[in-house]
Parts: sequence; C-alpha cells; structure tokens
Amino acid sequence: MREALTLAAQGLGQTSPNPAVGAVIVRDGTIVGRGYHLYAGIDHAEVVALREAGSAAQGSTVYVTLEPCSHQGRTGPCAQALIEAGVAKVVAAMEDPNPLIKGTGFAMLRAAGIQVELEPEATAEATALNEPFIHFMRTGRPLVTLKAAATLDGKISAPDDNEGWITSRTAREHVQTLRHQHDAILTGIGTVLADNPSLNDRSGQRRIRPLLRIVLDSQLRLPLDFKMVTTCNNDLLVATTSAASPERKRALEARGVEVVAVDGMDGRTSIAGVVNLLAQRKYLSLMIEAGSKVNWTVLEAEAADKVFLYYAPKILGGLQSLPLAGGAGRRRRVDAIELERVRIHPIPPDEFAVEAYVKKS
Repeated sequence: MREALTLAAQGLGQTSPNPAVGAVIVRDGTIVGRGYHLYAGIDHAEVVALREAGSAAQGSTVYVTLEPCSHQGRTGPCAQALIEAGVAKVVAAMEDPNPLIKGTGFAMLRAAGIQVELEPEATAEATALNEPFIHFMRTGRPLVTLKAAATLDGKISAPDDNEGWITSRTAREHVQTLRHQHDAILTGIGTVLADNPSLNDRSGQRRIRPLLRIVLDSQLRLPLDFKMVTTCNNDLLVATTSAASPERKRALEARGVEVVAVDGMDGRTSIAGVVNLLAQRKYLSLMIEAGSKVNWTVLEAEAADKVFLYYAPKILGGLQSLPLAGGAGRRRRVDAIELERVRIHPIPPDEFAVEAYVKKS
C-alpha cells in the first residue's frame, strides 16, 4: 500500500477532474504489476497494473488507494477488469466518495468471490492525497484555499517600497508546489496592477490541465500588455460585471482572454459566482493569491474552505502596512472567523506555514 500511495502521488496535477490513484499487484510475495492514473492516458491505475502483470494477475492480491470504479465512463469498470483477470483479493485504502460508485465497486468484487479489505492505516493519507476530489464529490464545489505570505505581525505589504519578498526562496518554492496541486488560481485586479504577476505554475512538474488563472476585475482595468495577458494560452479568465466596458471586453477577448460577467453586490464581481462557475466546469480546487481586500471578501463570504499562510521572521508594524485580511473586519473578538484542524509546517531555518480549515457558520 505504501508503494501504491507513492505511485498515486505521481499523478497529482495530471488527473483532474479524476482522482489520483495508485495500484500494486502482488503474487507470491512479489510485485508483478504497478500502475497510476494519468487523465491523458485514459486507463485507470488498476488497468495499467493489470497490463504489466499479465497472466501473473491470476490469484494475486491488488493494493489500490481508492475503491475500484464500477461504472462505465471514458473506460470500462475497473472492478470488472479485476474480476476478468482472476485476482483473489483487493485491499483498498478508502471507499470512493463518488455517488456513482460509493461501495458498488466493492460489491461487484465480493459478488464475484473476490475478497475485499479496507486498510484503515492508509485511509488518512489516501484522503489527504485526493482532498479536492473528495470535497467536490461531497459538496459539488471546488476546494478553495486562501494562501498568503505575511510577517509575524500579519502584514502582507508595506506602505511605500514593496520591492523584494516577505518570505524566502525556500518558502516561495513550496508555494509553487502548492500551485501545481490546484486546478485554478485567483487574484484581484489591485494585486495585478501593483505587481504585474504571471501567476503561473513554475514548479517544473508536468500537468495535464493548464492552471486556470482568474482575475477579479469589475471594471476591466487589466492592461493588455501585462504578463497575464501576453502569456495567455487558453488559461486566463477575467471575472467582471455586466457594467464593464464592451470595448475593453472585446480587446481582451481578441487576445485570447475569456471574459465572464459574474455580478455580485454593490457593482462588484461575485466570489461565490466564480466558485459556482468553476464547479460547473468541474474544476476541483481553487487557490486564492490576492491582496488584503480580496482576502477579506473571500473570508467574509465563507468562500474559503481552508488557509495556507506562510510566515517570515519579520515585523513591519505601523498602521499603514496592509494586514493579511483588510476590509471591514469583525468589530468584536467573539465574532472572529475561527480556524480548526491546524497544522504547522516548518520551513527551515526560521519560517513556517500554517495550514488550517475555516469553521463555517
């Protein structure tokens, strides 16, 4: 199962909207087949492993990180493929949360006389591996993570000179790994105008589905010569309002930018509307990398499911340095937005990141 989990992880960034799955086939104490899923390759992990095992799959034990599928999709049911191969036993790390499958794959195997076991020691790791997929299957919406880099006193920007970085190169490389694990990334037009970012996946790891870059821009102020526009390759969406300039809309679209009106309150773009749009398109995960105002809007709207906050051993102080989340804020301590299931990730030598989940009302 350890080998199967390692194989599954190789599919991260390459399986969406499917889950990352690994499979290992063992016969007489020897691994005879290995496989993991790549969306472009179509075949699921079990089928890839069966192909490698060949006739040795007869009477074998299959270790798989997710319940074998039982329905006809782009491929036939993996449970049926295992039955036809004559395997004797299937050990899975977890049940598939997909309502189309959920338990039916196990039922097919048992009905064919194949022994089925769950390995609870591997469930937590298998669940974390496919957290966006599981969240999407349970809620129908992408997992939204708010990411920010801040000083120890919670500042993300200085009032005057903002050259340089708050966090180290090591922390920034970790951010790229985080980006690679997401389907889409969102920022606000204020951040774009201030920093002219590319906002792309620079992890160096292969991905099948391009990272969809999204800009909240209610007035379509995005300059046509900025990096996000000049590097656009069917991977840039500008979320605006119906009141935006038609001329600006046509100019962006002529450069390959998708412009969508997602009206919210007070003439602003709706965060919830953007999340719903991504859900319709089966994007499993969204990462927010924005400024103080957008961060607060996301938190206040309860659009964020979790946070990933990087902290550097620095203090900016002052009342003009921008906090991690600005906006109106909460007026009373008892009304503070609460986090739970907090994990600390050390980033040597002196930095750390806080991963936590937002308590929803």
